[in-house]
Amino acid sequence: MNKKHMIGTVAMSAVTLLSLVGTSTSAFAASSAVHAKRTVQSSVPLTIVTSPNGNFQDNFNPFSSTANPGTLGIVYEPLFYFDNVSGHTFSLLGTGYSWSNGNKTLTVNLRKTNWSDGKPFTSADVVFTFNLLKHYPAADSAGEWQQLASVKAEGLHKVVFQYKQPNVPFSTYTLNQFIVPMHIWASLGDPTKANISKPIGTGPYTVQSFSTQDYKYTANNHYWGGNPPIKTLDFPAYSGNDAGTMALASGKLDWSGMFLPSIQNIFVNKDTQHNHYWFPPGNVAMLYTNLKDPLLSQLPVRQAISLAIDRSKLANEGEYGYTKPANALGLVLPNNQAWIDPALKSKMNLAYNPAKAVQILQKAGFKKNAQGIFEKGGKKLSFSLQVVAGWTDWDTDCGLIQQELKNIGIAVNVEQESYGAYYNNIDAPNNKRSFQLALSWTNTGASPYFLYQNMLSPKGNFNVELANNPMVNAALASFSRTSNVTQQKQALYKVENYMATQLPSLPLFYGAIWYEYRTANYTGWPTQQKPWINPAPYTNYSQAIVIMHLHPTK
Repeated sequence: MNKKHMIGTVAMSAVTLLSLVGTSTSAFAASSAVHAKRTVQSSVPLTIVTSPNGNFQDNFNPFSSTANPGTLGIVYEPLFYFDNVSGHTFSLLGTGYSWSNGNKTLTVNLRKTNWSDGKPFTSADVVFTFNLLKHYPAADSAGEWQQLASVKAEGLHKVVFQYKQPNVPFSTYTLNQFIVPMHIWASLGDPTKANISKPIGTGPYTVQSFSTQDYKYTANNHYWGGNPPIKTLDFPAYSGNDAGTMALASGKLDWSGMFLPSIQNIFVNKDTQHNHYWFPPGNVAMLYTNLKDPLLSQLPVRQAISLAIDRSKLANEGEYGYTKPANALGLVLPNNQAWIDPALKSKMNLAYNPAKAVQILQKAGFKKNAQGIFEKGGKKLSFSLQVVAGWTDWDTDCGLIQQELKNIGIAVNVEQESYGAYYNNIDAPNNKRSFQLALSWTNTGASPYFLYQNMLSPKGNFNVELANNPMVNAALASFSRTSNVTQQKQALYKVENYMATQLPSLPLFYGAIWYEYRTANYTGWPTQQKPWINPAPYTNYSQAIVIMHLHPTK
């Protein structure tokens, strides 16, 4: 069950908008001097399993959605990394950026460094990369050239991005775009079809060896951030959760991003001194409602459904107690704490009140039929609920929701689909949705703008419920035009109020970031006490930053 790995692209591009006001700072760059002084590397490999996905393919093409873990971050780097857990900005190939021209011009200063083959990295590489996206739209997954007017170099170490109109939050996609070397890629044609087995990047490691069962990275000792603390990164293949779990529990893995039921017994208790985990919230699991459905479009129906669901039971039973119930605003907490409208703090909790749910439906004119199902005008409150077969925790959650809604007089038929069928039903192109209710994720980030824009805007990339509210659209547009944090907050407060009062879809619980680690060989890991970065090994870019901060124990 690896759904959390599928939702990373937007979250990895998100940013606390405080960092977009002017020149950025970097916790990573500040620590580079420490790494630069390191002269001895640990010869003990760091063994990593992002998830048990079976055999590998010899694919280190950063433009490929199936590239091997580490391709983005460990080998190829973007200008900046914006962390969705801590809200920190990390300077990578960029050292700073600033806005001008009414927030339509973004100027980025570049780092003086080399590619792993020794050739210099310059502004020409950045301009070339963005021109690749322009010439091959299939590679432009973020839609850069829908927003960009031009990308031009100013000398060897400065790039100017000109946008068609102000869109401050979108710039995070630009700044988060990985950069490829012009001297390699200029002759490869369509980047999405390139065969890359020996990648040349600016990151802290290069590919050492590959087989379908195991591949390794070796340290790039000319890395701009200093010598990596570990000589070899080892990525073994495991065919399934059981094999991966056994390897983790037996001490064969240092770092993992797997879902493990009963993790205390299976993993921690095997070596309480060294085995640890932390599952920070990374998104919000949402019960999406199809707002084009004639019954679900009615606010009393959505209110009743929300009141009938015991979110604590979902978090404790379906999610094994690894997470907590979500809040009425759909914010990821504590990540988004600074964005809460003070006037809404008393309305954050989502109540469990089946009796009130029944009262609301009765007041709205619904009456129970002979089967105990509410109906009005011949239309019964009977809905399908879509979920992916095999995502065991979510399958359990849907069963609990089915029973709780049945208890108040709403019939639910849980439909467990293959991932492909499920995704097509809830996010079909041209707004041709084929669902009524669906349990799914949200594309979130360090600023709630990304969750709301993706979920509630007609231009969003995961507007499952087909929301289209003029007030919300105007508020999101207002947010995007300014880099003034006070003005951004005032815009988001309007969207938060809409979420709390109109319930376009129903927040259920926080989606956990899976992260297990061992301290027998290395320390310096992110922890709940020091949550300085997204800790998952499957999170592009952050995994390389984590590695550069580790310290050998011997």
